[in-house]
Amino acid sequence: MRLRILDRVVLASAIGVLSLAGPSGVALAQGHGHGKDKSQDQQDQKADKQEKKKQQQQQQQADKQERQRQRHEAQQAQQQEQQRQHQQAIDARQERQRQMQQQHQAQIDARQERQRRMQEQHQADIDARQARQRELQRQHQAQIDQQQAAQQQRRQERIQQQQATEAQRIHDEQAAREARQSRRAARLSEARQQQLIQETQQRQARYAVLLSQRQAEADRLAAQLREQKRLRQARYYDLYLDRLRQQRYAVEQARYYDYDNDPYYYSYPTYRYSYGGRYYETSERGADLLRNAVNSGYQEGFQAGQADRQDGWRYDYRNSFAYRDANFGYTGFYVDEDQYNYYFRQGFQKGYEDGYYSRNRYGTMVNGKYQLIGSILSTLLNLTNLR
Repeated sequence: MRLRILDRVVLASAIGVLSLAGPSGVALAQGHGHGKDKSQDQQDQKADKQEKKKQQQQQQQADKQERQRQRHEAQQAQQQEQQRQHQQAIDARQERQRQMQQQHQAQIDARQERQRRMQEQHQADIDARQARQRELQRQHQAQIDQQQAAQQQRRQERIQQQQATEAQRIHDEQAAREARQSRRAARLSEARQQQLIQETQQRQARYAVLLSQRQAEADRLAAQLREQKRLRQARYYDLYLDRLRQQRYAVEQARYYDYDNDPYYYSYPTYRYSYGGRYYETSERGADLLRNAVNSGYQEGFQAGQADRQDGWRYDYRNSFAYRDANFGYTGFYVDEDQYNYYFRQGFQKGYEDGYYSRNRYGTMVNGKYQLIGSILSTLLNLTNLR
C-alpha cells in the first residue's frame, strides 16, 4: 500500500511536468500512467495476498505458540498436581511415622513408668523393713534404758534416803534454832496455835483415808495398763505406788509430830499467795511445800510423758493417775489438799510435755531429779514476801 501511494505521487508529478510541455506531453503521460496503474494493481493484489498469507502464517504461528503455551501450562499444572500429591503422600507417610513413633514412645514411657513404680514399691518395702528394724532396735534400746533407769532410780532412792536422813537432822537442828529464836519473837495466840494444829490433824486424817483408796485405784489401773501392753507406763505406775506407800508411812508418823518446835504453828505468816481468786498466807515451810508441789509434779509428769512416748501412746496427761491424784509429796501440813493439788498439776502438765517430746523446755535435771526452771517456778507460785 505504501508503494501505491508513492507511485501515485510520482505519477502526479510527471503529469504536472508534461502539462507544461503541451498536449502531447499530457497524452504521453496519461498513456504511460494507465499502463502503469494496471501493473501496479496486480502487484498490489499480489502484495495483499502475500500480506494476508503472511498474516495467516503469523496467526497460525501465534495459535501454535498459544497451543504450545497451553500444553506447557497444562503440563506444569499436571506436574504441580503430581508434586502436590507426591508431597501429600510424603506428609501422610511422615504423619504415620510420627504417630507410630509417638505410640512407640508412649509404650516406652508406660514401660518406664511401670518400672519406676515397681522400683518405688521395692524401695518402699525396703524402707518399711528398715523402719521395722529401727523400731525393734529402738525398743531394745528402750528396754536397756529402762533397766538402767530402774537401777539408777534405786541408787537415787538410796541416795535420797540418805539425803532425807541428813536433811531431817539439819531440819531438827534448824527447828531447834528457830525455836530458840521464836522465844524472842512475837508468837501467835495459844488459841490460834491450837486451831492450826487441829486443821493439820484433820487434813492428815482425811488424807490417810484417801491415800488407801487411791492405792487400790492405782493397782487396778496398773493391771489395766498391762492388758493394753503399755508396759513402760505400768512400770511407772508401780514406782509411783511404791512412793505412795512410803508417803503413807510418813503420814502415819505425822501423829507424833512436835508442833511446838515448828514455827508455822506459832509464828506469824511470812508469805502471801493467791489461789482460786483469794489470797492466802503461809510461813517459810508452807512456801517450801508449794515449791515442792510444783517440782514434784514436774518430776512425775516428765516420767509419765516419757513412758507414754516409749509405749507409742497418744499425748494425754489428763488421764494419768498421778495427775488426777496430784498428792505425791503431800502429808497434810501447811496448806489444804486442793491447793497442793493445783500446784502439783501445774508442774505435772509441763513435765509431761517435756518428757513426751523428749526436751527440756520448762525444766532441767538437778542432783538426779527433774525440776522446773527457777523463773517458771517463781511465775507459777507468785509468792510475795511479807517481811
